[in-house]
Amino acid sequence: MRHVLMALCAAVLTSTAALAAPASDPNRLFPDSRLVVQDRISVEVVGKGPDLVLIPGLSSSRATWQATAERLRDHHRLHLVQVAGFSGEPARANAAGEVMAPTEEAIEAYIREQKLAPATVIGHSMGATITLMLAERHPDALNKALIIDTLPFYGMARGGPTATPASVQPAAAAARDAILHATDDQYRASLAAQMPGMATAPADRARIVGWGVASDHSVVARAMYEDLQTDLRPDLAKITAPIVLLYPDYAPVGAPPGAMTLMYTTAFAPAGKVKPVEVEHSVHFIMLEQPEAFAKALDDFLGR
Repeated sequence: MRHVLMALCAAVLTSTAALAAPASDPNRLFPDSRLVVQDRISVEVVGKGPDLVLIPGLSSSRATWQATAERLRDHHRLHLVQVAGFSGEPARANAAGEVMAPTEEAIEAYIREQKLAPATVIGHSMGATITLMLAERHPDALNKALIIDTLPFYGMARGGPTATPASVQPAAAAARDAILHATDDQYRASLAAQMPGMATAPADRARIVGWGVASDHSVVARAMYEDLQTDLRPDLAKITAPIVLLYPDYAPVGAPPGAMTLMYTTAFAPAGKVKPVEVEHSVHFIMLEQPEAFAKALDDFLGR
């Protein structure tokens, strides 16, 4: 079960003005989109209609949402976030220091600058954790959210429900240092070893590994450490925006029936505004694993 839970590991402006978007952005999905480049994030804007902000996970590309964006762009304006340092995106301000909290602040600032508040936000994995941070720390910026496979404290995946930042700190530091000191071949091998809990299709596994290999390893290492030290449980009850949590049953990697339901519902029990919804026969990248089930859950969330 431990390796299953570990699968949870694996989102025209700077702070003052727009930077020129690179012509060969490695994560650009649509030729007719608009690219907004900031110091912590870039955002690809495409489509028309009500606004949606989508945040991918640790070391992931905004291409996590490609099928979703293709399906929704005719009736929604999509703001597809890319975290600086992930999947070939230059690290810029994430090259040193903290990653997660400043990225959450950058997304919150983008929401206000683009006049999207209160925004509808969709986040996966670490992007979902950042969405929870937004819900707790800037509640007036959030209308509602759909979060996919996250915990309010990722350390619970290492140390169980009684884990604390202090109790998992040595393991968090070891995980960070292992990434920092790994050779490219070692890092690729470690990513490949995680893939059973991430996706089942070989093509999806190859894409996810490619995103990780293309990421700045220092940014990934520091973000993982921060994720393992960020405990959002104390303020779950203060969340005011309605949130739907999609979580996989991890049956393809042998999780016992009901085990994931118990873990997620227990973890989010203090959050009265969070509604957990299980997606059967899925692992971490639900949108790739069960695209029809994901599309239906997303449409239900959007009220369509």
